[in-house]
Amino acid sequence: MLTADIYPFFTRNWFPGLPWENAEHYLKRSPLSLVGNVQTPTMLITGEADHRTPMSESEQYYQALKLRKIETVLVWVPGAPHDIGHRPSHMMAKAAYVPRWFEMHGRAR
Repeated sequence: MLTADIYPFFTRNWFPGLPWENAEHYLKRSPLSLVGNVQTPTMLITGEADHRTPMSESEQYYQALKLRKIETVLVWVPGAPHDIGHRPSHMMAKAAYVPRWFEMHGRAR
């Protein structure tokens, strides 16, 4: 929450106060708090210039999956903002990775 570009919006509209005053509320909504439940191979696609969900968020989740020995890959789209499909080259990068991932892992189990 504190690495995103709209952090004041979060504290005013989505959360009951500041993270250090309501840590349990924030933790309960954090993807990292649920990473222990993940069993499915996971692909993370993130834009390098994403200020809404910065790279550091994807990197943390990726590292947590690696620590759990869950097959994972982090696709880093250079220069891409939050809307990865903003530029044709970014959309092509996404389109190149997703079908290949599903080919490698078959249908959802």
